[in-house]
Parts: sequence; C-alpha cells; structure tokens
Amino acid sequence: MTEDLSARLSDLDLSNRLADAARDAILPYFRQAGLPSQNKDNSGFDPVTAADRAAELAMRNLLSQHRPEDGIWGEEFGRTPGESGREWVIDPIDGTRAFICGAPTWGVLIALSDASGPILGVIDQPYTRERFIGGPGVAEMTGPAGRITLATRRVTDLSEAVLFSTFPEVGSTEELAGFEAVSKAVRLTRFGMDCYAYALLAAGHVDLVIEAGLNAYDIQAPIAVIEAAGGIVTDWRGRPAHMGGRVLAASNADLHQAALTLLGNTPDT
Repeated sequence: MTEDLSARLSDLDLSNRLADAARDAILPYFRQAGLPSQNKDNSGFDPVTAADRAAELAMRNLLSQHRPEDGIWGEEFGRTPGESGREWVIDPIDGTRAFICGAPTWGVLIALSDASGPILGVIDQPYTRERFIGGPGVAEMTGPAGRITLATRRVTDLSEAVLFSTFPEVGSTEELAGFEAVSKAVRLTRFGMDCYAYALLAAGHVDLVIEAGLNAYDIQAPIAVIEAAGGIVTDWRGRPAHMGGRVLAASNADLHQAALTLLGNTPDT
C-alpha cells in the first residue's frame, strides 16, 4: 500500500520512533551475564553483539516503511543507497566496549543528513532514558528529570575548560601530541565516555571533546545535537567533520579557536 503522504511522519517524529525501536531491541541484552561478542578488528578489539545487530535491523525496518526513498548508512550493515539525496546515518550502539562491561556511557546515534552534512541528530541512552535531540527548531534533552533545553557552556578560557575523549591514546603519535597540548592547558581531562561525552557537551557540562579515527556514523548525530545547542564541531583544521576522522567539538567559538591553535601543528594524514 502506498504511504499517505498527508499522514507522513515528520523527520523528528520518525527519529524518536527509531530511537524507541533501538531501545526496545537493546535493553534486553544490557548487563546480561555471558553476553557473547565478536571482534571485528583483526589488529585490535572492536566488538559487536547481537544487540548491535538487532537495533540496527529494527531501525532499518522502520526506515524501509517510512522513508524508502532515503539512503541508510549503518555501522553493522553498511550503506544502502537512496533516491532522495538524504541519508539516515545510524550507529546502533556507539560504545560497544562500554556496553559489554555494563557501563551506561554507550548510546544510540541517529542522524539525518544531506550532501552538506547532518540536519537532525539524536543521541539516546536507553538505560538512563536520556534522549538528546538537535535540529531545526529543537535542542532538548528528555529524561527522568523531564524536558530540558540544551545549551552549551560559555566558558571561554582553556584553563577553566573540561576536556573529554574516549581513549587516552587518542590516535597516532602526532595526534596524541596534539591532544596532550590541549590537555595540559585545560582544567580537567577525562576519558572513556564514548558518545555520552558529546551529549554532556550539548547539555552544558563539558567544554571540549577531541578524538581521532572516527567514522561518519560516530559523529554525525553529535554534530547536529551540539550545533543546535550552540556549540561547534569541526576537524582539527576547522573544516567540516561529518565524514569522521579527527574531531574537535567545542562549546563556543572562543574555546574552539584556542583548541585549534594548539592542535595546529599536528600533521595532516
């Protein structure tokens, strides 16, 4: 049956349905003893579980019903082309290492993008029931405390800033040196938060997130959420970061420029 376009879900409503479906698929697996995982990385450890696959399939099923004309780019099942020029970029569990350890710092990432980058983004933490959404006319978090407007912090001095990253090693030797130059200048550096660090930046609790080696599905949803909240996300040269690689997320333009200056000597790869 052809979809009645007059009753078509808005992109925001569909994003919430996708996040709901991922929650329902994932939570039965979380903190279950003996949950098996497979390693996708021959040179390291990049785990995937049944929860990752189930969540992506649940989202893909909804998208095939409601947006068959749009493309899909998912971490677990790759890229499916569309005809509309729009693409849903999804990571069913960003932070699977945290997931298999029982730490609630993982999340579901959903972005709607076009050729210029992300338009709408969702960072959802199913276990804590916190959902961070950013896009045209919306910048909010819903959770146990109700609905909160997202707004980044106004700290402008690096010496007062809080910096997050996922891995202490960050990337190559040169990338680590660049990260450490910023880390030495800030008030506090913390590690291991996965996509939750970007959510905290959008909510006004963190000032900087610096990472390297990201994929598009790791960063497109955080870009939309952070920009809607008033922040800035680029690569380490100030260029668009929606295809991944080295990422600098900052709560405001002053901190962004200060961090860029310290990262500026890192060679391009």
